Formats: sequence, C-alpha cells, structure tokens
Amino acid sequence: MEADWEFEVGGDAPVIDARWVGFVDLQREPGAAWELPEVRELPALGMALERLNAGSSPVWTSKCDFYPVLQAEEFNADEMDAGGGSCVDGVGCYIDVLTKADGRWSEPRLVEAACRQVCSTLKRVTLRCCRVDLIVRRVGDVVDSAGLGITAYISACGSNGAEARDTLASALAAFAGALCLNSTLQ
Repeated sequence: MEADWEFEVGGDAPVIDARWVGFVDLQREPGAAWELPEVRELPALGMALERLNAGSSPVWTSKCDFYPVLQAEEFNADEMDAGGGSCVDGVGCYIDVLTKADGRWSEPRLVEAACRQVCSTLKRVTLRCCRVDLIVRRVGDVVDSAGLGITAYISACGSNGAEARDTLASALAAFAGALCLNSTLQ
C-alpha cells in the first residue's frame, strides 16, 4: 500500500476545526457514525470511524467526507501502485484525526514520528490500487490552538466503481488498524 505524509502548517494553510458546527462526538456516541450521510454511502467508513473513536484508540476524529467519484486528474495509477486497466474509476475520503493525549501533538517532532510510523506500517500492507496521504495541520479550536492534527486522505481506484469502493474499504481498515496499533500516536 502506498503512504506518505507532509506538513501544511504555514500562513494560509487549511486548519482542522475540531469542534465545527456539525461536529458529532463519536467518542460519546459511537453509533452515531452510522447516521452520517458519508457512512450511508460507504459503510466501511463507519467501521473505520468506530475503531478510530473507540475507548482503546489513541485518537479521535472530528470530521470526514466521502468522494464517490474522483476525476481522472485527482488520482494517478503510478501513485496507487495500479497497473493496466485497474485504474479506471477512483473514489476517496478524508478523516480529520486528533490525538487523545493531553496537549495533542503540540510539537512537530511528535506528530512527525507518528506519521512516519503509520506510513511505515501501511507500506508493509499488501494492497494495491490505493494510497493514504497524511497531512499535518494546525488545529483551530479554542481548547488548544497550538495543537496539531492530521487530515488523512485515503483514495483508491479500480477497473470500475464497485472495485474502487472495495479497495477503499480495505484501505480504510488498514489505515484504522495502523493508527490504533501505534503507541507513538499518544
């Protein structure tokens, strides 16, 4: 599986709004994940959200979205380790992830180490036609404006839409597993 990470924390870079107007606290209401419109479209996203927000998870999620159709210029066969006709249709999603530990990822070196470990874990997963991109961003909420979080973009492709969704489901499971298995996330 392909995976990479980068920092986007400068001036006008996007900021994670941890407690946005439509925020649903999946730590307190895990079943609420299944009511999200994105999860109704992609049930595998609900399974990933449940795992990421579980009591035993070192992280929690603040926002997600699902893109049922990616335009051809939004995904690249080489970047997804896809060959031949296996990269016709693309799908994707994103999940904003924050750590449960006090102070969140307040130091860049801590979130960098977490990203490196997650990417290393994901690269060992035998899964083609998908990728995970971890983007480190500032968290813009009143609780901890100095904290950092991760926007994870998970994308997949296939010879048709159904195949791309199946691959995305597998990629989401691998992503949630990598985050929940790595103790440096705290």
